[in-house]
Amino acid sequence: MAAKLTLGGFAVLHQMRRSDRQLSEQDAIRVLENAEYGVMSTVSEDRIPYGIPLNFCVIDDRIYFHCATEGHKLDNIAHNANVSFCAVGDTCVLPEQFSTKYESVVVFGTASEVFDQEKQMALEGLLSKYSPNHYSEGLKYIGTLLEMTRVFGISIVSIAGKSGQ
Repeated sequence: MAAKLTLGGFAVLHQMRRSDRQLSEQDAIRVLENAEYGVMSTVSEDRIPYGIPLNFCVIDDRIYFHCATEGHKLDNIAHNANVSFCAVGDTCVLPEQFSTKYESVVVFGTASEVFDQEKQMALEGLLSKYSPNHYSEGLKYIGTLLEMTRVFGISIVSIAGKSGQ
């Protein structure tokens, strides 16, 4: 991995200090795919950072999330599509060792709205991840709210994973 990766002219990724804890790209993607939720960070036009927890799914190396038709994160993405996305996989606090067993991943990428077939695919991906036992009812639910829902995909520019203990 290069010492620094740039995104939109900004250095976004330094070499991991504890390289012995670095996950392979394949393992980092596994952690990302299996995480229950993630936190997307954006920056406003006034350069104020904003992190928001999201349900998400990963399809073909893109992170998808859905949201309302307006809001703070959408204003920020409209201003600057560069985002950071963090997800935490399995964790276990080890009190007697004053430590934690963990796995996490940080993604840098660009967010953009998706439409039509890609939007439907992403919503079905979310349905498969979060409500697999209610898939047919979920498809009906998606159909009733499709026009009131926006869907975005994050194209992954860089991904780094780490595990400990």
